[in-house]
Amino acid sequence: MDIVTSIAPIALALIMLGLGLGLTFADFKRVITSPKDFSIGIICQLVLLPVVAYIIVLILRLPIEIALGLMIIAAAPGGVTSNVLTKFANGDVALSISLTAVGSLISIISVPFIVFTSANLMGVDDISKNISMTGIALKMALVVTVPVIIGMIIRKLADNFISSKINIINKITGFLFIIVFAAIWIEERENIFSYLAQAGIAVLILNISMMTLAYFIAQSFVTATAQKKCISLECGLQNGTLAVFVATQIFNDVTYVIPTAAYALIMYITGFIFIYILRNQS
Repeated sequence: MDIVTSIAPIALALIMLGLGLGLTFADFKRVITSPKDFSIGIICQLVLLPVVAYIIVLILRLPIEIALGLMIIAAAPGGVTSNVLTKFANGDVALSISLTAVGSLISIISVPFIVFTSANLMGVDDISKNISMTGIALKMALVVTVPVIIGMIIRKLADNFISSKINIINKITGFLFIIVFAAIWIEERENIFSYLAQAGIAVLILNISMMTLAYFIAQSFVTATAQKKCISLECGLQNGTLAVFVATQIFNDVTYVIPTAAYALIMYITGFIFIYILRNQS
């Protein structure tokens, strides 16, 4: 897992820099101007998603490595992909960006908390001997928060130039995402299908159930169809590179990363199917 461990922090930092370049301070103002829609979305992401993942772990009686890998991807916030696919689905892109931005900044606290709490509930209490929750939070701050802030500052100083290049920036971040997961597949090619067989059903259930649950919860509380589409996709398209980074920082066994790799494959397939359905919604 040497290649993955080496490139994941760099790729994540560049992806988060790209996210920051796509943000303006107005994206954070929407949290105040549309508090109801934002609150439903962030609660679905931060609370409902990990809870559903943990229920799946219990029902399927997953091996510890796969179970914790599933919790890591469930703890990860939405990524830039969710913003792009929300646009394809005719969803509320502004809300999607706000959820991704705030979720990413909160993740330096929420992700370690969810992962370490899950490990304790599963009886795996030896991970704290290798690395602390604070240690993970600090490392995440360096590769998540700092690049986002730098990106926003650059956007503020060169708004016209960055705005004209935002499509190229999004393509580059997408390419970096592909590189990370290609490295996982290449490095673990002999074992990958065995791992996917173990993790595939769990991540498929998590992905489909969360997008569906989030859609119907949003249907009961948010203002319009565009917001429902946004929230459901935000809960189904996680930041896989961030999940890989967290997994490689805590564990030396690649098995913990496999649910993330499986999820990254599945979420595009189910995401586009979901978009096809959503585009036909009024």
